[in-house]
Amino acid sequence: MTAIDYDLEFLEDGRTIELISIGMVCDDGREYYAVNSDMPVKRIRKHEWLMANVVPHLPRGRGDRRNHVPRRWLIDYFDPTVKARKTIAAEVAAFIQDAGPDVELWANYGAYDHVALAQLWGPMIALPDGVPMFTHDIQQERSRQGLAWDDLPKQESVEHNALADARHNQAVRRWLVARAGEGR
Repeated sequence: MTAIDYDLEFLEDGRTIELISIGMVCDDGREYYAVNSDMPVKRIRKHEWLMANVVPHLPRGRGDRRNHVPRRWLIDYFDPTVKARKTIAAEVAAFIQDAGPDVELWANYGAYDHVALAQLWGPMIALPDGVPMFTHDIQQERSRQGLAWDDLPKQESVEHNALADARHNQAVRRWLVARAGEGR
């Protein structure tokens, strides 16, 4: 079994979930990070929490003449991690499929993450071969082991950057697996 830990940053309004960015870390050492060039920028600009917590971690222009990015741009569309949703869908499918036939997806509070992930390809029945139909949840495993939130390892890197969060998810999942293996 190979695990892929992931995190998505997204805009949700109770009716829709719109991908902003995705980070994935595989047990085989590979990593993937992408920012959705098709994100709903106007709606994100109106979302105080996303503007304060997520947008600062997205690729931004450097402000010099070579990398000038107009102020009206939320992100640097020339950054190689900024990609069309269709491209992200193809790359994520390949990333998961390259992990082998027995892949587990893991996320922290992963219900919305899994829906946003599945929606890369349309309805859930359109998932590509090899992409699991569910995500294991770190919080469920924490609860199963009788632990409180504060018992988990703390994130030392920046939060709400999808790749940094995916790396932390991997560290927490591995810690929980090791703890369960010790019979606690």
